[in-house]
This record gives sequence, C-alpha cells and structure tokens, in this order.
Amino acid sequence: MKVKLLADSASDLSSKLYEKLQVELIPVHVFIGEDEYLDGVTVKPEEMYGRMRQGERVTTSQPSPEAFKKAFLESAKTNTPLIYFALSATLSGTYNSAKIMEREIKEEYPEAPIHIIDTGCVSLGYGLVIIRVARLAKKGASIEEIIEIGSYHARHMEHIFTVDDLEYLHRSGRLSRAVSIIGSLLRIKPILHIQEGNLELTDKVRGSKRVLNKLIEMAKTRGKDFENQTVGIIHADNESLAEQLKKLVIEKLGAKDVITQPLGAAVGAHAGPGVIALTFLNNKFK
Repeated sequence: MKVKLLADSASDLSSKLYEKLQVELIPVHVFIGEDEYLDGVTVKPEEMYGRMRQGERVTTSQPSPEAFKKAFLESAKTNTPLIYFALSATLSGTYNSAKIMEREIKEEYPEAPIHIIDTGCVSLGYGLVIIRVARLAKKGASIEEIIEIGSYHARHMEHIFTVDDLEYLHRSGRLSRAVSIIGSLLRIKPILHIQEGNLELTDKVRGSKRVLNKLIEMAKTRGKDFENQTVGIIHADNESLAEQLKKLVIEKLGAKDVITQPLGAAVGAHAGPGVIALTFLNNKFK
C-alpha cells in the first residue's frame, strides 16, 4: 500500500517540488506586525525580509493540532499508512501539536497507521530528509524502510550557517544573550551549527569571503560522500552569496547535486535577513 507523507513549511522546499514529490504540506503561521500569513502560501520570503529590514517585528506560530486532523483522520478511516517527518521538536512546538492530534485520533482508531518522526532538523536540512523519503515512497518502499532511511538521514544531517545579526536569534529565544552580545561587540560573522536540535556557536570569522571558505572547510571535516548525496544551500535574501557558495561546493567538495533555496518565513523570522547555510550528510548516502 502506498505510504502518504506529510511535512511542514519549515522544510523550505518549493510548492512545485512538494507537488512533484507528492508530499502534503502543513504551513506554519507567520505574523508580521498586525498581519497574519501562511508560510510559503500567502507570504514570500523576500517580502518578509524587506519588512524586517524596515523594523517590523515578525513572529511565528506552529500549526494547531486541528491542522493535522484532516490528514490523520483520512489515514485512520482508510487505513492508509501516513508518516509525518517533523521539524526539530527542540526548536518548535509543531511536533508536539501533531502528537496531540495523533493521540486524539487513536482514541477512536487505535490501529491507525500514523507515524510521527522528530527529524531534529531544520530548513533545507529537514527538506533534504523529505526529498529522500518521498523518492522512496514513490518507488513503493515499505513504511518500515521509509522510517529507517529517513531517520538515518535526519540523524546524520549537518547544518552549518552564518547570520548577519545574532540579535534575531536571541529575541526568538534560540540563542543566549551572552552569545549574541559577543557577536555584536566583536563585529564578526558567527558560524553556528545545530547539535541535537539546539543552536550552538562553533566559530567566528571576519568578512563574507572568509565565511564561505570556513563553511567549506567545516564541510570537508564533517561531511562524507558528497558526490553521491544532495547538498543544500539556504539563503535569507542573499542570493548572490549563495551562488558563490554553490560554486565552491561543486569545486571544493565534488558535489554533483546541489539545491539552493530561500530561507522561508518559518525559520527566517527567527534568524533574520542575510543568513547563508549549508546542509549535508556526515555519513555515507543511503
């Protein structure tokens, strides 16, 4: 039986790619000033970053449990296997919202084949997991194989990135005040990564060119099997720098498949404009 896949908009994949991969999208709610939007549906990243630069405050809210109800209920009634690969539960409450609705549905349908997986990933790192499992599902892979390989990719996904202003991450509660102050005082470009779902400052450099070289250097140390995997590059209204990084990824890492995507509102609201990120596997591709 075909497995149905569910993901949320924090995976930062395009709507066309979601359609091609046959993955159902649950959008995150975005608030800009007094206005409410759906990430990737009624607001585009460039609009949000423009308004952030003008000083408007941007916040997000995870989908409510009700947002998952329709998909979960359909799965339960038709006995169709469904897997929701979720944004890191450490960084968002979306996973918990889905678990609340899963418990409710299973009170009536205890055998419902619903599975919710915390990827521990974010943005295109999360998106690369979705791409992998969607390709498996289209080939008719079993639910056990999809969960196993999807979990492997999530567990071995690296996220390294830099931001223009650490204050955005501090305001959203994703980074300590002490770290954000250090970055501002030293006027450096911080290099951060995600460790067990948490943001950590791992290094700092000065200047955009040095930042790109540092990202490549770290990728060489942490990554493996670049020629066989898909590498992700994410930018927050910084397309020219993303293209420079893509060229380096191909030349220096030997990657053959590189995806470049804008950082969507679900994550970009907390990181601010100017982000450049690199996502890749730290183990062999499966």
